[in-house]
Amino acid sequence: MVFLSRIYTKGGDQGETGLGNGARVPKDHPRVSAYGEVDELNSVLGLLAAYCPDTPEMQLLHTIQNDLFDVGADLCVPPADGETNTNALRIVEAQYLRLEHAIDRLNEHLSPLQSFILPGGTPAAAWLHLARTVCRRAERSLVTLMQTEPVNPQALIYLNRLSDFLFVLGRKANETGGDILWVPGKSRPNHGESK
Repeated sequence: MVFLSRIYTKGGDQGETGLGNGARVPKDHPRVSAYGEVDELNSVLGLLAAYCPDTPEMQLLHTIQNDLFDVGADLCVPPADGETNTNALRIVEAQYLRLEHAIDRLNEHLSPLQSFILPGGTPAAAWLHLARTVCRRAERSLVTLMQTEPVNPQALIYLNRLSDFLFVLGRKANETGGDILWVPGKSRPNHGESK
């Protein structure tokens, strides 16, 4: 269990922060950026829960919020060379398999897509699309980090599955009102006319 007795430590006043292994790095280090964006994603899901408590799969979304803290903890402690058995919290396959099962279960009852979807629709769907885009940004930051530093690859897989889950759940949240479909070139002059 984590125990926080002081909120401010003044340790970051010079632009550095501590990783979980005790190393000090600049606050704009790619590792800090990656787990910071995971934290931002978690906050978006918190807003979804606060403003749209009737969103489908809310219990699973709460589990995902906890998983995202696990992702942050995983990223905060760089894997040691040749790491095989560690006390560090690492994302495991079961966590993203849970997302795969939920995607399959939800998608089975949705109509096939005939076009790309515009973000929006119900308030819950709009929040879910925002969460999806923040998740994709966190995923890109993690890929950037992986080019220079060791990272648990399961964390990347988790974020990739999560963005897919958020997309499908956004569709589920729009099930009664319908998805807003992209119409290519809709606002262009002479839309729909052949030349």
